[in-house]
Amino acid sequence: MRVTVVIACYTERRWGRLVRAIDSALGQSLRPAEVVVVVDHNDALRARIARARPDVTVLANPSPRGASGARNTGALHASTELVAFLDDDAHARPDWLARLVTPFANPGVVGTGGAVEPDWDGRRPAWFPPEFDWVVGASYRGMPEQPSVVRNVWAESMAVRRDGFVGCGGFRVGFGKLGQHSRPEDTDLCIRMTQDGVWIYEPGAVVAHHVPAERSTFGFFVRRSYAEGRGKAELEALLPASTALHSEREYLRRVVPAAALDGVRGAFRPGGLRRAARSGAVLTGVAAAGAGFARGRLSARLTAHRAAPALRTELPTTPEVAA
Repeated sequence: MRVTVVIACYTERRWGRLVRAIDSALGQSLRPAEVVVVVDHNDALRARIARARPDVTVLANPSPRGASGARNTGALHASTELVAFLDDDAHARPDWLARLVTPFANPGVVGTGGAVEPDWDGRRPAWFPPEFDWVVGASYRGMPEQPSVVRNVWAESMAVRRDGFVGCGGFRVGFGKLGQHSRPEDTDLCIRMTQDGVWIYEPGAVVAHHVPAERSTFGFFVRRSYAEGRGKAELEALLPASTALHSEREYLRRVVPAAALDGVRGAFRPGGLRRAARSGAVLTGVAAAGAGFARGRLSARLTAHRAAPALRTELPTTPEVAA
């Protein structure tokens, strides 16, 4: 199957990583039909990419600011049956695309996603629990180790059937990681597309996602856990609770207790202090996410009576191609 790779970007501060992402997309064993780089409201960056990389298509995001609109723009431009998404601060292994595409041989598959490895600046913090690698946008301990049907995958390593993606309206514009908000736009998309089929998580399709030093602090860990909880409450307000939060309930029931008990059981064994610190971080992260979720639910109730405009889900119609 022919596939287009879409990379959304917004800042020149990631130039080196953007170049690496582009090179990794072009260097796939399954060569993409096209690599499309969509720039989110940054004319200087768009012009720089157009000058430096004539081997890719460069578009401007005509939608409101955010990765959702940028990715939608790239998907609408694509003429291939499949569209894959890669972040500008991630780079893919050479077989990433081939592994993402393989499950589409089953016509019941609407989308796929791959594993995300954290690419830390420096060493991984000893206290950082692998069960919370989602805090830095990476696959976490407890996820499937074999190709499996899942509720959702992550947009930094995702492939979709273009027709199904366009048919459901694409990523919800205005719902995502904007400013202090951390809303799960990829989970929202996956749940809406599931009406037509299933999502497959393929752990062999691997990308490495950069984790800057400022995201390896305990303060960031707590803030991001809180923001994630609040974002899940906002997702629940958009979709049926039984559908929106099923995976989170399973995570709390199965993954979190095992992680917390690991520190208790291993406290007096070699490496016990590190394991105890990880267990403490797990409990802190759950508490922060719970507080964020409670705040998000309260905010949703307080604003439910207001006639706020609905979030846009339609795709842009006039993507601009850089000269």
